[in-house]
Amino acid sequence: MTQAEDFNNNASIIAATAERVKARLSGEGSGHDWFHVERVWRNARRIGAGEQVDMFVVELAALLHDIADWKFAGGDDSAGPREARAWLESLHVDEGTIAHVCDIIKNLSFKGARVKSEMKTREGMVVQDADRLDALGAIGIARAFAYGGHKGSELYNPDVKPEFHASFEDYKRSRGNTINHFYEKLLLLKELMNTETAIQIAEQRHKVMENFLEQFLAEWNGTR
Repeated sequence: MTQAEDFNNNASIIAATAERVKARLSGEGSGHDWFHVERVWRNARRIGAGEQVDMFVVELAALLHDIADWKFAGGDDSAGPREARAWLESLHVDEGTIAHVCDIIKNLSFKGARVKSEMKTREGMVVQDADRLDALGAIGIARAFAYGGHKGSELYNPDVKPEFHASFEDYKRSRGNTINHFYEKLLLLKELMNTETAIQIAEQRHKVMENFLEQFLAEWNGTR
């Protein structure tokens, strides 16, 4: 296969994957919908442009990272990699690429404040950063409350303190309120970025969340 043919084949696989994910996740109401995936895909291309990475792997992992999120698969964190593999095998993607994409999906998620989660490859770091950026800033605030509503979580309860989970299982079982989620996860993400591009973007988005929380708590307490 020539370089041009390989490029065209990869482009066709990416396009087919985007259509598959769009059909699967469009209209989802918890903040893990097609538009979330599209933003992560866009972020991944932006970050990846400044890195020495295989963009075919990056784009496929970005598109498929939430195809079967553990939060909606009964806590089964193997569901996503399993479904991604089945899809990529149906498109006759080479095994090396499939294994790489599935490994990224498996290790992508935040697993608790005290759980160390490191990507093995630069491709994985790019996709992880792209996904984490979508949990920050104005979009991150909106998604936090969409997911909290989906779970039936309390908006806020000052009598319930944030928990810094020591294991993925503890994090999965967490039933904390939405404001606590900012302290348990979202405000920690800025320091967990892997790439310089993401670090720069995260800085501004982090400040948006800090300003929001300051205003929220002032209104809650009747001081503003």
